[in-house]
Amino acid sequence: MIKILIAGDFAPMGRVGSLINDEKYDEIFGQILPFTEEQDYSIVNLEAPIVLNSIKPIEKVGPHLKCKKNALKSIQYAGFDCVTLANNHIRDYGDEGVINTLSSCRELGIDIIGAGVNLDEASRVLYKNIKNKKIAFINFCENEFSIATKQNAGANPLNIIANYYKIQETKQNADYVIVIVHGGHEHYQLPSPRMKETYRFFADAGANVIINHHQHYYSGYEVYKDKLIFYGIGNFCFEREEHKNSKWNEGFMVQLFIDNDNIKFELIPYLQCNDKPSVELLENDTFFHNEIARLNQIISDDKVLREIYIEFINDNKKAILCSFEPYDNRYLKVLRCKGLIPSLINKGKKRLILNIVYCEAHRDILLYNLEKS
Repeated sequence: MIKILIAGDFAPMGRVGSLINDEKYDEIFGQILPFTEEQDYSIVNLEAPIVLNSIKPIEKVGPHLKCKKNALKSIQYAGFDCVTLANNHIRDYGDEGVINTLSSCRELGIDIIGAGVNLDEASRVLYKNIKNKKIAFINFCENEFSIATKQNAGANPLNIIANYYKIQETKQNADYVIVIVHGGHEHYQLPSPRMKETYRFFADAGANVIINHHQHYYSGYEVYKDKLIFYGIGNFCFEREEHKNSKWNEGFMVQLFIDNDNIKFELIPYLQCNDKPSVELLENDTFFHNEIARLNQIISDDKVLREIYIEFINDNKKAILCSFEPYDNRYLKVLRCKGLIPSLINKGKKRLILNIVYCEAHRDILLYNLEKS
């Protein structure tokens, strides 16, 4: 039997970062060592690039994350053999940050997947021969500011056509294909209908297992045509003071058991970086499994899944639509989002924006010009 463990987002911030600086790794990961030590292979998502020198961050929307090289030693101590790097932060410090991360991992003998010095390297498949079976791992992420190009270092992008062909090709060269995706809506506990359709498509293409992270909240899973699809596994070890006592602090690792062309699994739930700066296994996981069952029920019903997703969109539509308003001052933006000042975009303008974003041909031109500006 082959045992493979896959965990979510790791970003050594706050108290965790301090413990790592003091090499107190056992205080962070002591409880999970019995699980990682019995694995044949273990993977975690490194959500922050290794920054060795004073590097200027790239211009982007959202926070810039980084960590020190000693974060990799803590990953090794915790029992992980590989890091996924296709995420929305790997390029926060440009080419140099990506290259530092790649070289630091290689120096310590940690396998890497999902990022590279260019798009060709970032899209490479990781093959591992484990107990006379060839296991292939593919890693990509939704498109933000982290994506590799032919010239620049970064992450392997979600590109349904390219991903499909990569899975098809890999299936011919491996006994099992495991796809790990970084995507979805942050702070939302369900997949979008698009995600469900896309991940099922990857299963039809030949993936045996699809595992998603990024939302910072765990989600449910489904068994689709004997393929396993996990729609969100939550943060693994990612401290944020403002998110304490929330779903941010809950997550699970996926334990895969591969035996005689059969793949079974177990969920290993925990609390992370809440009262203590550590990953603590749940002693009573009844509520967790009840919650998973609730999420799975929603995921299984396309109509209900879409209804809840529309509710989520409606709750967040003001913030999204305000992004198109020509208000540059942040206070004016807040006032507009609260409806205290009028919109400067009329219905005709909204239809024009919709057409540009909705039509692939128009969107191609828009993206090219925005990237070049």
